[in-house]
Amino acid sequence: MKSLDSFYQDITEGSTVEPTSLLPNDIQKEIGHFNVFDIKELLERMKGKPGMPYDRRAYYKISLIRGKNKAEYADKIIEIEKQGLLFATPKIPYNYVPQDTNQGGQFCVFTSEFLSKNKSGIDLDELPIFASDGYPIFQLTDEEVIEVELIFNKIQKEINSDYIYKYDLIRNYVAELIHFGQKLQPITALYSKHNSAARVSSLFAELLERQFPIESPNQRLELRTAKDFAQRLSVHVNHLNKVLKENTGKTTTELISTRLTNEAKVLLKQTDWNISEIAFSLGFEELAHFSNFFKKQTTFTPLAFRS
Repeated sequence: MKSLDSFYQDITEGSTVEPTSLLPNDIQKEIGHFNVFDIKELLERMKGKPGMPYDRRAYYKISLIRGKNKAEYADKIIEIEKQGLLFATPKIPYNYVPQDTNQGGQFCVFTSEFLSKNKSGIDLDELPIFASDGYPIFQLTDEEVIEVELIFNKIQKEINSDYIYKYDLIRNYVAELIHFGQKLQPITALYSKHNSAARVSSLFAELLERQFPIESPNQRLELRTAKDFAQRLSVHVNHLNKVLKENTGKTTTELISTRLTNEAKVLLKQTDWNISEIAFSLGFEELAHFSNFFKKQTTFTPLAFRS
């Protein structure tokens, strides 16, 4: 999961701007985190850098996007032809890819602590707009863009003000954005059921392979089970199993086990790490669990395979 620290590092890397200089200078820990950005300015600063990675973020994000874009999720791709309003939650991995150079808009990032129920009256987990099975991008007319821009401009003006209660006011503006979005009709996902299944399979393979190679005994796999991968992709584990079985002929667990076994063989033959270190790096809590797993997959114990 991409942290706020990583976000600030990414948008300042290679420039003379310090990440801390972009933080609101008077925001306190007990408030949670909030900030607002201009997309065009940010893209200029990040020119030549890799695009947004497909991942989950440890924060919420509301974006007014101007320009042709493509938003990619585990089971759907949504086209933004001209302008749209995007709602991102830590529960759902995604990325969006600009389709032309004429990009603009604004976005705000905030933590659940900033918009907690006791401060705002809003329960983020109960909102339809942040549901894991929804379509969190909304097409905007020119008139609606003006309305949303007005809210973002108020936020921008307020965050730079000296008003002592400005974050209370900003919470109200964020709530206004949320309610504005919930009244809109979602853009229809353009991918067919077949393409959706192929995309889930592809993203599973990418997430699995991204964890390798294991280069240090202190490096440890985060995703070990079918449930882990389903949660990261925001799909039901039964759906993931069905899709992978149809596309590869193997279950999620079989694919994970095969990749773990291959990596275990490499580590046993090509490193001098002890077997406990290898077991730990591959995500096994107990050495015995690793030994039983490896023997089941290869008919050899780890020690016998190494010798």
